[in-house]
Amino acid sequence: MSWLPDDPKFVSLCAQYQTYLDAYCVLAAELNICIVPGTIVENHGSSLLNIATFISNDGTILGQYQKKNLWHPERPHLTSSLHDPHVAFDTPLGKVGMLICWDLAFPEAFRELIAGGAKTIIIPTFWNLSDCTPAGLAHNPLSEKLFLESTLVARAFENTCMVVFANAGAPRGKATKGAYAGLSQVAVPFKGALGKMGEEEGMSVVEVDMQILEDAEENYKVREDMGKEGWHYDYSLTRTVEGEGKSKL
Repeated sequence: MSWLPDDPKFVSLCAQYQTYLDAYCVLAAELNICIVPGTIVENHGSSLLNIATFISNDGTILGQYQKKNLWHPERPHLTSSLHDPHVAFDTPLGKVGMLICWDLAFPEAFRELIAGGAKTIIIPTFWNLSDCTPAGLAHNPLSEKLFLESTLVARAFENTCMVVFANAGAPRGKATKGAYAGLSQVAVPFKGALGKMGEEEGMSVVEVDMQILEDAEENYKVREDMGKEGWHYDYSLTRTVEGEGKSKL
């Protein structure tokens, strides 16, 4: 089942999330590859959580992320991770952070992840061209495509990181005009979008020399500036923890 929260079977099916997770763990180990299998909505009592999971090539789960910034129509159904921090974690591919869909619109999320050392940020997504008001579509029917193409590469540049963006595509040969945005890609500084796909589902294999991120950091020094004592946006990466006062991420 896809995102059909009003379907009577939706909540009960979300309770079966472990079945899908276990199957993906077996698949990752069998193929000896790391997998982020989109997102799975998990039913935890009275709460539905939209979760992205990073599975290592040996089938172990190395990290999970619960969607924080919920798209407007999701809010009656899903529970946000609210003030839980964005956490980067170690993987065979280096330090990774994960976001989901509308999180892309919040540069603060990226800053928190790269402050934690993330070099790669993976974003599974279900983003359609119709995710726009009639007024917005009247201005530009492809405004959501413009949003994605403008933002993904910008996030890679401004954070000297690699952004792996995997969006839903239309079934091959059945694309509905004006529906699927697609645009799955790997965005990196200097080069922009690599392996960019159209609106139909498919597969894109992209090979990236991670030295490009070191070269970008040497050029832009974003992480270096963020790590300096007295950095002028330090407040944006500082949390107040009850009983502990303020602490820098």
